[in-house]
Amino acid sequence: MSKPNAAPVVGQAGQTRGSDFAELSREIKLAGLLDRRRGHYLVRIAVNTAVFAAGCAAFVLLGDSWWQLAVAALFGVLFTQLAFVGHDAGHRQIFRTKRANDVTGFAHSLVVGLSYGWWVGKHSKHHANPNHEDHDPDVDIKALSFSLGQSSTKRGFLRMMARYQAFLFFPLLLLEGLSLHASGVRAVVRGDVRQRALEAVLIGVHILGYLAAVFLVMSPVKAVVFIAVHQGLFGLYMGCSFAPNHKGMPMLSAADELDFLRKQVLTSRNVRGGWFVDFLLGGLNYQIEHHLFPSMPRPSLRRAQLLVRDFCAARTISYQESSLVSSYAQVLRHLHAVGAPLR
Repeated sequence: MSKPNAAPVVGQAGQTRGSDFAELSREIKLAGLLDRRRGHYLVRIAVNTAVFAAGCAAFVLLGDSWWQLAVAALFGVLFTQLAFVGHDAGHRQIFRTKRANDVTGFAHSLVVGLSYGWWVGKHSKHHANPNHEDHDPDVDIKALSFSLGQSSTKRGFLRMMARYQAFLFFPLLLLEGLSLHASGVRAVVRGDVRQRALEAVLIGVHILGYLAAVFLVMSPVKAVVFIAVHQGLFGLYMGCSFAPNHKGMPMLSAADELDFLRKQVLTSRNVRGGWFVDFLLGGLNYQIEHHLFPSMPRPSLRRAQLLVRDFCAARTISYQESSLVSSYAQVLRHLHAVGAPLR
């Protein structure tokens, strides 16, 4: 099969993008799978808030203790779960209005310390052209190569990294959290976000509050270790949640042509695993359904999968699913193969 290609920009779910997608969209709408699920999200947000409050209480009570590393690990997991809610708000999955979703997104970005506006813009470009060498920012990463064309352009230290990138992949994810923070700060400084003043205040409050709390409660050495554990696990968890979705799937280029439905399905991979994987990956394990209907609430994705999988099977459209472990193996094999010509 030739490589898939880019199509028009992704809009709100339900827009007609060709007869096949229009037919599938009608089925999804009739099943009520695009209806808001506010109750689900309010419970999820309440639970996350309670866990965060408990973590803060434990942080204060433990004081200058190495047991704080357990709190750091808890926050690494919790901040990723909070980021998942921010992701859903950015796709307008939670509320009907943009304003309500944005308020939710900005509130979560304050706690996590990311730029909501920067991330929404970047993620929208990814959804519009997944795995496209020229247009998807998620495959435009200096430290990694996702195609032979990308690997051939690497020079110096980056070329050496590309040779062994499969071995470096998971260690590099430990830096992903810091990279996300830094990218958000750069976007605000450059004025690449619409609500620059608001984002600057939110990020500033987060950074000052976070550093003040850590260094006031703990000695400098423990504080630095706490930050390293927290941010390292946050980055690793975030990277491990997004990596199985597209990495190792067909890369797109300007020479390829596909309609919206096939572009989204053929470049995405679902991850099997039941309710635990649903929770662990924040619903991103239903990546095919999420890319076809980005505004679909997270709890509706499981039901949508049944319709989408059958729809693709009836039209002989390749629909990729694998276990979580297998998905990581596929990612690493792909990275290793891409780096092979450099070794």
